[in-house]
Amino acid sequence: MSFNGSKPHILILGGGSVGMGVAERVRKELGSQVSISVVDPRPYLTYQPFLPEVGAGAIDPRNVLAPHRSVLRGCKLITGSVTEIKHAERTVVVSTEEGEELDVSYDYLVVGLGAVPRTLPIPGLAENAIGFKWVEEAVAVRDRILGNLAEAATTKDPEIRRRLLTFTFVGGGFAGGEAIAEAEDMVRGVLRYYPDLHASDVRFVLIEAMGRILPEVGENLGKYALKQLRERGIEVKLETFLNSCEDGIVKTSDGDEFASDLIVWTAGIKPNPVLAQSDLPLNQTGRLDCLPDLRVKGENGPLENIFAAGDCTTVPDLAAGEGKFCPPNAQHAVRQARQLADNLVRDIQGRPLVDYFHKNLGTMATLGRYKGVGQLMIGGRVIDVKGFPIWLMARAYHVYAMPTLRRKISVIAGWLTQGVSARELVGIKEGENPRAAFEAASAPPKKKD
Repeated sequence: MSFNGSKPHILILGGGSVGMGVAERVRKELGSQVSISVVDPRPYLTYQPFLPEVGAGAIDPRNVLAPHRSVLRGCKLITGSVTEIKHAERTVVVSTEEGEELDVSYDYLVVGLGAVPRTLPIPGLAENAIGFKWVEEAVAVRDRILGNLAEAATTKDPEIRRRLLTFTFVGGGFAGGEAIAEAEDMVRGVLRYYPDLHASDVRFVLIEAMGRILPEVGENLGKYALKQLRERGIEVKLETFLNSCEDGIVKTSDGDEFASDLIVWTAGIKPNPVLAQSDLPLNQTGRLDCLPDLRVKGENGPLENIFAAGDCTTVPDLAAGEGKFCPPNAQHAVRQARQLADNLVRDIQGRPLVDYFHKNLGTMATLGRYKGVGQLMIGGRVIDVKGFPIWLMARAYHVYAMPTLRRKISVIAGWLTQGVSARELVGIKEGENPRAAFEAASAPPKKKD
């Protein structure tokens, strides 16, 4: 596939916060003066900060998705996975779901491939655990928990009940801490519909290798969050490793062993491994080193016509001081996308580029309905905030950051509905294998002996 002509062709790899933000802004600035193509295996952006609430049934799954075709009008959308980047040839190889390989040429390349879960060779992990990075994973976690409650309420076997009601989360950062807190909040809210179950029957376990949780919000708030989770009955194992989880039997480094029907892995991320299938220079973490103006850094200066941002990059944090780099979070990715788009326009127009500079506004984590912790930067000072105020601020910020007005309205409407009604009670476990009922109905009848 080739895009030759008088107009420069901008190829954007990834349709997440970086890719969508860059494509939308460049199209607005330059219009038909350029051709823009966006490559992503999914036809939508997933707003990941809302996934814990999806996993707790507080937000409809579709409302955290921004469809590329409604946002990126005027751009060519290629649904497929990048398999190789050949910058020396100005070509990217893309594999479609049908197995077709496309060679896509470009004049300018924007790399916003993001990150993937960082897993470890733990026995049973690949076979029994689930991630928490995509909306389908959050939905599966919600449906598994709610479905297990219904099964546990009917079984007479205490071992089966114990396994069904044991939910394990590995990783105590933002993803794991928020996910388990929201899930526990959901379970506590629906237990009133299960007179055969008691809160003491349910076991939530959080396994964290470090000696603290939520390091992003500082030590004091991390201790506060830990205390809050433990008071709610969540078992938090600090300085503990998952040794194995074969057949759903969790074994930890502190000698504990128990059966768990749900194991959620949220223990870190790593840059998209497709970067290793390229002729681009990578640092020791597997990321692209960027200059402050978001051009990719080569041995002798910036590489020609290639920009990058987000979780797959190492970008200097000029606001934090010399030698500091931007943490991989949505706050930086969204703002880097804006600066990258502006610099891309400047480069095409022959104007000087501007360095990315952003002062951290703070960090916030929700821990269930009306609960949260966070740090705010006010007047150059870091202010610790907890409870309802930070929960409300976190929700307001994420609605502001969520792409498309339609999705913002839908999320708010869903919250208002839940404010006057009960939490979602039904878990569709059949979603993991939606053809099971049809296959059973289509099977030939068993012959009588």
